[in-house]
Formats: sequence, C-alpha cells, structure tokens
Amino acid sequence: MPLYALGDSEPDIHPDAYVHPDAVVIGNVTIGAESTIWPTAVLRGDDGEIRVGARSSIQDGSIIHCTATQPTVIGDEVTVGHNVHIEGAVIADHALISSGSVVLNGSSVGDGAIVAAGAVVSPKTEVPARRMALGVPARVREGYEVPEGAFAYAVSSYVQRGKRFRSELRRLEG
Repeated sequence: MPLYALGDSEPDIHPDAYVHPDAVVIGNVTIGAESTIWPTAVLRGDDGEIRVGARSSIQDGSIIHCTATQPTVIGDEVTVGHNVHIEGAVIADHALISSGSVVLNGSSVGDGAIVAAGAVVSPKTEVPARRMALGVPARVREGYEVPEGAFAYAVSSYVQRGKRFRSELRRLEG
C-alpha cells in the first residue's frame, strides 16, 4: 500500500486496520483499530491532521483532506461511502456519509446522522445527531430522525470484509 511520510509526519495505522494496496495514505493520518480504507481512497494529512476512529470504513474513491487550522476527524463506526470528499470537518461516531457527497471545512455531522448521497454540506454547517441532511446545498430533513443503531450492520460488514481481504486478497499478474 502506498504509505508516505511527509517531512516528520508519518501515518499511524493500527495493526488491526485494513488499508487496501491501492489506497494512498500521506503524512499526519491516524487510522484506528478494525477500520478499513478501500481502493483509490486518498487520505492526505499534509497541512494538518486526519484522524479515523475505530471500525470506520472509507470506501473506494473517497478523498479525505484537512487544512492547517481545520483537522478532519472521523469518529468510531462511521461509514464513508464511495467517492466522498471530506475536507476539514468533524464526523461524529456512527454517522453515514453517503456516496458522492461532500462535507466541507468547519462543518460537523452529529452522532448517528446521515449525509445523503450527492449532498453538499457547505462550510460551517452543522448536521445534528440522528438527523439527515440532503440536497445541494444540504439541508436537514424536517421531522425525520435516524433510528439508533441504523448502521450497525454496515459497520460489522466492513469490519468482516477487511478481515477477509487481509487474508484472501491476492494480486494476479496478467
């Protein structure tokens, strides 16, 4: 897997995490236990810090970046879908950041919240706990609350998938 130090900053990846060989992790990035980083995901901790908690999944094609003044913090048991862009934002535990969405600088997504597919969370926007934000720009859906534990199956699925890939993935030359 392409891991890169940048000056004195080196990635800190828990031994129980799975980083796919085609993902890229650069600089000041911490990845927690049983988290999974999938093909073509890029986590670039160059100007600041990126922290991914335990049992979180950063799926294919996602870009995680930060700024010198705004770290990107992704909590425990978070599912980040395919082709997501998160930049200088805080994602609380148990959240779902759906495929193709964007979460921008200074924003926060609460515990158990959803950012719907394709949504754009504008800078300094707050998505409250267990609520859903959708649209461009993203707005919180009134009257809807995400059921507690709604993503437990997805979290477990990606933890198990990471274990399978660690033991069974092999590159074929052809």
